[in-house]
Amino acid sequence: MQPGALPIDARLLSRYDINGPRYTSYPTALQFRDDFGASDYARAAAQSKRTGKPVSLYLHVPFCDTVCFYCACTKIVTNNRAHADAYVKRLHAEIARQASLLGAGRSLAQMHWGGGTPTFLSLEQIASLIDAIGRQFVMSRDDSAEYAIEIDPRSAGPASIRALRALGFNRLSIGVQDFDPRVQEAIHRVQPRGLVETTLDAARSCGFKSVNFDLIYGLPHQTPESFSNTLDAVIEMAPERLSVFSYAHLPQQFKMQRCLPDTLPDGPQKTALLQTIVARLTAAGYVYIGMDHFARPDDELALAQAAGTLHRNFQGYSTRADCDLIGVGMSAIGRIGDSYAQNAKTLKTYYDAIDAGGLAITRGVRLSEDDHIRRDVISRLMCHMALDFSTIEQAHDIDFVAYFANELGELADLVADGLVALDAHGLRVLPPGRLLVRVVAQVFDAYRRSAANARCAKVM
Repeated sequence: MQPGALPIDARLLSRYDINGPRYTSYPTALQFRDDFGASDYARAAAQSKRTGKPVSLYLHVPFCDTVCFYCACTKIVTNNRAHADAYVKRLHAEIARQASLLGAGRSLAQMHWGGGTPTFLSLEQIASLIDAIGRQFVMSRDDSAEYAIEIDPRSAGPASIRALRALGFNRLSIGVQDFDPRVQEAIHRVQPRGLVETTLDAARSCGFKSVNFDLIYGLPHQTPESFSNTLDAVIEMAPERLSVFSYAHLPQQFKMQRCLPDTLPDGPQKTALLQTIVARLTAAGYVYIGMDHFARPDDELALAQAAGTLHRNFQGYSTRADCDLIGVGMSAIGRIGDSYAQNAKTLKTYYDAIDAGGLAITRGVRLSEDDHIRRDVISRLMCHMALDFSTIEQAHDIDFVAYFANELGELADLVADGLVALDAHGLRVLPPGRLLVRVVAQVFDAYRRSAANARCAKVM
């Protein structure tokens, strides 16, 4: 499908604007259980260790200098850099313990540092952690692996960007959100275009393979006209990837969102914003990958989707093999073998657990056979917008039509509305349904009617 052929039907978007997960995992974190602990994780780690396969690592840094009012991340807002010393000390211990369980010497195929603000740490602290990771795992020095870090251009200048590249990072993600000064004031993130351009120039001059911009639509004061100006600037700067998120207003869960002015775009206004985004970016040559992601046609994401090798994990879409993910740091989530595990969500609980000589896992879930089947189905839909029944049947030794008889019946409305095409051999998400792929995936979610799923944000 050509990028420009992505139709937007406001009526359908409104009809299917339901609460639903983003499916960076299945089961989602909403289904994690408190009775999953260290012994469960050790069993999964032993299973993974025997494979010796490459692994992925996610490192969470929860600290931020200032608060952005829209943010729903697990974070700690502070100017006290002493917090970083204590945190890095625990990360060193956790990395060593994880390697001991999973097997030191395994190749590190992918690494992502997120937050919070990873560049809250000093370059010396970041270097010490890279050294620790490199002692436990085999890190690529030829850019064949993907090592990404999220940065705040207000605190990471060109010298920092060059230092991060020298440490082995080859992908950069920059939080932009919007270039409109009025919007920036309202969300408490003032960040002039020139600052982002300087950061981008530094990244390109020192050899970063790819730069991603994060944008958000649905923020106070945004209009299609104002956001079009932001898109003008973004298109001119031409980052390799774009993540354009719909703002989820959940003030009952995230109290800082209550600081936003009462000027949020309503449903029709958000749809108009989305129409502007899709039209402008696809006209500029970006490929719509899925969910909120766009990429230039020569970027690895677009090439992987075209080749059928795209994957999805807690950081979104990935070009790397579907390998075990080690999560380190407060609140970090990992996926090892047939289990997901999450670390303690408060700093004190995280510190206490690490100081006690173990890991900080407080919740998780071991996948059932049904979970494995449904995860495969949902992942294929999210990544490839299509599903071949025989592939699932061969992988899991099931009769797809018999196993999913109820779900296939529930697709009738989506078929009638032209969102999906369904026949005896498979399912295909049609162009009008691509923006609603989460709704299609949710049909196959066994937990979709649980009370926990009601806490999800709206799809659009």
